[in-house]
Amino acid sequence: MTTSKDSRRDFLKKSIAGTAVFSIGGVLPAFSPKSYGKILGANERIKVSVMGVNSRGNALVQNFANQPNAEVIHICDVDQLAAEKCISAVSKIQNSNPKATPDFRKSLEDKDVDVLVIAAPDHWHAPAAILACKAGKDVYLEKPSSHNPNEGEILLQAAARYKRLIQMGNQRRSWPNVAAAIKEVHDGTIGRPYYAKTWYTNNRGPIGIGKKVAVPVHLDYDLWQGPAPREDYRDNIIHYNWHWFWNWGTGEALNNGTHMVDLARWGLGVEFPTKVTSAGGRYRYQDDWETPDTQMINLEFENKSMISWEGRSCNGINNEGSSVGVIFYGEEGSVNIGGGNAYSIYDLKNKLVKEVKYDRPVDARNLSDPTQELDAIHIQNMFDGIKKGTPLAAEIIGGQTSTLLVQLGNIAQRCGETLNVDPKNGHIIGSKEAMKYWKRDYQPGWEPKV
Repeated sequence: MTTSKDSRRDFLKKSIAGTAVFSIGGVLPAFSPKSYGKILGANERIKVSVMGVNSRGNALVQNFANQPNAEVIHICDVDQLAAEKCISAVSKIQNSNPKATPDFRKSLEDKDVDVLVIAAPDHWHAPAAILACKAGKDVYLEKPSSHNPNEGEILLQAAARYKRLIQMGNQRRSWPNVAAAIKEVHDGTIGRPYYAKTWYTNNRGPIGIGKKVAVPVHLDYDLWQGPAPREDYRDNIIHYNWHWFWNWGTGEALNNGTHMVDLARWGLGVEFPTKVTSAGGRYRYQDDWETPDTQMINLEFENKSMISWEGRSCNGINNEGSSVGVIFYGEEGSVNIGGGNAYSIYDLKNKLVKEVKYDRPVDARNLSDPTQELDAIHIQNMFDGIKKGTPLAAEIIGGQTSTLLVQLGNIAQRCGETLNVDPKNGHIIGSKEAMKYWKRDYQPGWEPKV
């Protein structure tokens, strides 16, 4: 049996590369993950630790546990109740019980951990991923890749320095029909594409005015805040409403906009913009919600193309028949990708010329698990990257570029300016006011470093 970390990785690459081809959901018919556990020895499975398991993380960890070539060995959550619920669910899927490890940094000390899955709040994404890289772990990082542009750049430096794989949770890059739609755009089916419109809609209710109350006994609020400057505990922050506070969240733009802006950037073949504008605000309710609930971000690029993102958190009327999506407009037609694994192509006279459907439902508004089987493809792509050196579908350089686009939109929104941007690196040109939002303050001692 191998003992060192590097030799175990080599063993993984050789042994699992020769195993059976897995189905779209990761498990072949008539077999359960427990059955596969008997086929694949414990040393042949990729060992996974998951950080943040209350909502999206709970669905994600069960998906990892369902993969026959993986084993979840650590559950890291500052909420004891969330951890216990997740451990119970995972234990019913796989042969072994994962260990409760409230502080993920203790998990990083375990030489058996191969991958840290990060589904904690946004303010933790880059700092936790940086620590994982320094500990020699590969990372599956839910979007956005960073809370602010500066720490995103530090994350890229860490991944390069420590030679770690980071797969960003832009799962649609692995959805087969979505990838086929992007290929249609690249192949010139609609001529030269010059505009991509993206959107997200929902019917989110008010969050009220928070009251300072005692921290629940099952919650380590200090560790939950981690790198963020300390604020008193209030009763309308945890577990989901932190998205709408700048200290921890990044608003709807990065919460859901990142997914579709990433597809738009992929289809148009662009990286950094030249000009960014944003308009919007908290329009629907009067409460503690700080980020916009209604927002329009426009990004212009050197190749005479643009991306727009429309976010409507509190009015769920669909655009183009879908609650979320992206449309590419070209010189000869349009390609419409809705919230699912499907697409439609139209000519300039609005005639439907091609429609590719997917026979299983995808709920784009599901907060935790829009589609498990399609996301499993993304997980297996990362495993192939670890085992075989397969290119990642959503590697971190591109992931941070897409994240930066919507971060620039939020910066334009917060400073009230049109941003001029260097198309070579995405940096803001000539605005001291805008640069105040390029980085954030950290709780002393928590500053991310390579």
